[in-house]
Order: sequence, then structure tokens, then C-alpha cells
Amino acid sequence: MKAGQIILDLTFLTAGLPGLLHALDLRVNTLHVWNDYTEGADSGMQARLDGREPFLWTDEVPGRASGLQHGKILIGPLAGHGIRPVPNGLIHDWIGAVFIPHASIRSLLAVLHDYDRYKDVYKPAVAESKALACTEADQRFSMVWQHKVLFVSAAIEGQYSAREFIAGQTRGYNIGDTTEVREIQAYGESGEHLLAPGHGSGFIWRMHSIARYEERDGGVYLELEAIALTRDIPLSLRWLVSPVVNHLSIDSLTTSLRQTREAVESLEEEPGRFVSCAAPEEHSLHAGRAR
Repeated sequence: MKAGQIILDLTFLTAGLPGLLHALDLRVNTLHVWNDYTEGADSGMQARLDGREPFLWTDEVPGRASGLQHGKILIGPLAGHGIRPVPNGLIHDWIGAVFIPHASIRSLLAVLHDYDRYKDVYKPAVAESKALACTEADQRFSMVWQHKVLFVSAAIEGQYSAREFIAGQTRGYNIGDTTEVREIQAYGESGEHLLAPGHGSGFIWRMHSIARYEERDGGVYLELEAIALTRDIPLSLRWLVSPVVNHLSIDSLTTSLRQTREAVESLEEEPGRFVSCAAPEEHSLHAGRAR
């Protein structure tokens, strides 16, 4: 999984919640608000590069780095309490951080760029994964996620465009987007078929991520801001559903960061197990993101 794509289980934030099982298509006005929101998030990354804010979220509060060094995985909301209502939808915005001792940026990227192995590293959420194109200028890959929440099973096929940038001798960051998200109906059954993009139950419509990593203190700090656009939750149910959705968000991000840490640590035991498909390039913040 790319450093900007550790948001696997966020795909099913609203799956299985009461009263949300009917079809709900993505609307144009919802997409416009989403585009504005993610552009604002990218501007925040530029502020970190310019030194107007700490490069790492970890360094914004004393004691965070120490907690990470002792094995903790820290998760926090960036949009209010983690959910921001928008017209006909919800934006989920969370950040997570982990410290990987004895690791280097090189070993981290070896794991994050080995897309074909995501199905092994991030199982059972990732059922299939494949690199589609991989150069220094553009990296594309696909994944199929499956998940069960309460009594509902769901599956999503997503295609991604992502890019890695070096921000100094010991720092780097990644910006990633879904270029296409399609719900799979009757997954694993004889009638399995893909729905058109933007159609279906609205479990997930878009994902955007910004990841940062810094090599210091005898290892690598890895952070991920995971942003997802999903269907709305009726106001009458929001008081009941929102805590459940936030709990799923925290658990999903924690699991993904833990799995990444374990995969990087495994390189010490099996050198060469992961193969990075491309090297990052030094560049400014990429403005031409796929929508």
C-alpha cells in the first residue's frame, strides 16, 4: 500500500448501519464540495513544506513522539469529531501516526510500493491487488476490498493514482486519490458484477490521502491523513450511528498502520521480500491530481 493509501477499511464506514441499505448515487454538488475540501487539505501540506507548520502532526503536541517510540499508534480526528456533513454526503477525515524502529525510508517504500503484495500485507480487508503502471512520474494500482459490518457484506473495486515526493534528506510525502470506485454486487457469487462509478449503496464514493514520513530517532515516523467521502446518515440516526462510524474509522486506521509496521519490520528477517516498483522524485506539491 502506498504511503497515501492506508485507508482500507474506511471503504465500509457506513456498511450495515440501520436504514442505510437502499441505493444512493453520488451527486454533482457533493463532488464539488469534496474537490474543494481535498484541495484545502493539500494546501495544508504545502504549509508544512514551507515551514509554516511542523512537518509532522506528531510534533504539534509534546509527548506524541515519545508515545509512538514506545509502540503506541495514535489516531485523531481532523474534521470536527471525524465527520463533516456536506450536501448529500459525509466527509470523514482522520489522521494516524506510527513509529517503526530500526527502519529507513528505503525499507518503508519497499513495502508501500509493492502493490502486488497488498493482498498479503493487508488481508483480510484486501482481497486482490495489482500494480497497473509504475514510473517515477505516475503510479497507478488497483485493489478489491471486502468487509463485513454487522450483517452486511460489501465489496469495492478501486483504482488509484498516487505520487511520491522527496522533501529533504530524511523526509518525504505522498498524495493519493481514487480515480475510480465501483461497488461489487453479489461478490464471490455466480451473479457477481460491477456497478457503474457513483452508483450503489454509497459505502464509499471517493478517497484522498496525504502521508508523511521522516527518518529520525533510530527509525521512521509514518503519518497518514485519510479522507473519505461516503453517503449521508439521516439526521434522525446520526446521534446513534456517528459513534459507531468513528469507532470503525479508528480501528481501521490503527489496523492498517500496525500491518504496515509489521511488514517493514519483517524486512529485517527477509531482505528482498518486498520490491519497490519506482523511486520517488524530488518535486513540489503536485497540483494535477486525478478526480
